[in-house]
Amino acid sequence: MCEDCGCTLNDTTHDHGHHTEESVRVMRGLMESNDHQAAHNREHFDRHGVLCINLMSSPGAGKTRLLEATAEALGGRMGMAVIEGDLETENDARRLRDKGVPAVQITTGSACHLDAGMVHAALHELPLDEIDVVFVENVGNLVCPASFDLGQHANVVLLSVTEGDDKPAKYPVMFRAADLVVLSKTDLLEFMDDFDPDNAARYLNDLGMEAAMVRTAAGRRAAIGDWTAWLEARLAAHRSTQRESRPAARDMTTVGA
Repeated sequence: MCEDCGCTLNDTTHDHGHHTEESVRVMRGLMESNDHQAAHNREHFDRHGVLCINLMSSPGAGKTRLLEATAEALGGRMGMAVIEGDLETENDARRLRDKGVPAVQITTGSACHLDAGMVHAALHELPLDEIDVVFVENVGNLVCPASFDLGQHANVVLLSVTEGDDKPAKYPVMFRAADLVVLSKTDLLEFMDDFDPDNAARYLNDLGMEAAMVRTAAGRRAAIGDWTAWLEARLAAHRSTQRESRPAARDMTTVGA
């Protein structure tokens, strides 16, 4: 976690002796500013009819590979773009561009998460009128990204079978924020005798989670049908909600003329 961004403060309403009253005030201001920018980002996405998904996981869980496989599976059915967050390098953004996916790289340096301001700067580099879904591939971290609203419409958390199946219990804030949990690299389950998907589901249930969990394999034997079905359904629901929320056109008929 990074000390300079305020994400070490889990509850700003209690001072545990590690933060002064002034630092709490500054961090509250930081979060308020971020939330204001996030609301602006969400309005921007909505104006263009774009669904924004915040994709989070620990490092190496397979976020970029899932997005590559998603682009291949969807073909021309859905226009997608990616805002890519990493501490350094453009490696993942290049991989996605090679698949024909518009991708903007954000290198955060020492920051362990993306914030709404970073996303705002990046989205202006994307052709939003040609896009249906923007994925924000957050910095690999199971703590801080969950605390920062980016203007997304949904949070998706990857849980790789190469990790412990108790990750939801160890990182409850992240998994409670999820609208969908993607169990990734399931083609490796036959080799991972210490990972039980039923245990992972139980830990999610213990958190009071209502989010679905889908299984994916995005390697050589790609199997992501449940994921793309969820994605297409989520986009359709988002578009429907946007249509219903638009104010009805005013009746310009002159009454009593």
